[in-house]
Amino acid sequence: MPFATAGDIEIFYERMGAGPRLLFISGTGGDLRLRPNVLDGPVPKHFDMLAYDQRGLGQTSKPDRPYSMAEYAEDAVNLMDAIGWHSTLVVGVSFGGMVAQELAIRHPHVVEGLVLACTSPGGAGGASYPLHTLTGMTREERARHMIPISDTRHDEAWAKANADTYEQLVAFAANDPYADEPGREMGARRQLEARAAHDTWDRLGEIRCPTLICGGRYDGIALPETQEKMASRIKGSELRFFEGGHLFMLQDRAALPAMISFLKGEGET
Repeated sequence: MPFATAGDIEIFYERMGAGPRLLFISGTGGDLRLRPNVLDGPVPKHFDMLAYDQRGLGQTSKPDRPYSMAEYAEDAVNLMDAIGWHSTLVVGVSFGGMVAQELAIRHPHVVEGLVLACTSPGGAGGASYPLHTLTGMTREERARHMIPISDTRHDEAWAKANADTYEQLVAFAANDPYADEPGREMGARRQLEARAAHDTWDRLGEIRCPTLICGGRYDGIALPETQEKMASRIKGSELRFFEGGHLFMLQDRAALPAMISFLKGEGET
């Protein structure tokens, strides 16, 4: 299995496909062992794609100490250095979009193009939903709490009218086959602590690479108005909304092709 020494940690990664280099930075709780994931979709058909487990998650090292968003960005750079990449296109989804913002600000020479999906800048620009406040809940309680927030169409009335689908969503969101692994709860908590402190709002103007900001029209985690605020701060950025909530990339079949087209420099599809 591919591991890379990246600074003070060992990072588990997978690399797939051929074409322009593309670094994919995953969201909260991301673990490459959970399939299907982005590597099973259309993206690797167009790019030499690198995905990895972030510190505290999956098979990557889980040091038991506070993490910072700057560290997550440095992890990405250190992983690139370890495999011989000097620059790359970047897709950051949700928490990964927060890391991608830090990466593009701190290491502008590294990021050739950027897609920020269902994410937030924090600070005065607006933060994503405070997941760190839910750590006392069971996985099922958290799933039931978050479903109508993740997609605001999935309210109580919808849940009653679509009981089977709702319970399937609960089971999917609550499932964690690796929940009992040593360090898993701690690492996930450390990630949420770092996420709570994320704030790039006053620095977004430093992002100079071509940038696509995209979100779901019904996302209650990374709000549509927050996407609009980010677009107003990142010079020359494009803004696209898709039919879905926080998982719009799975809900709207137009989303991934639009991202791929942008990253390949083909313009709007």
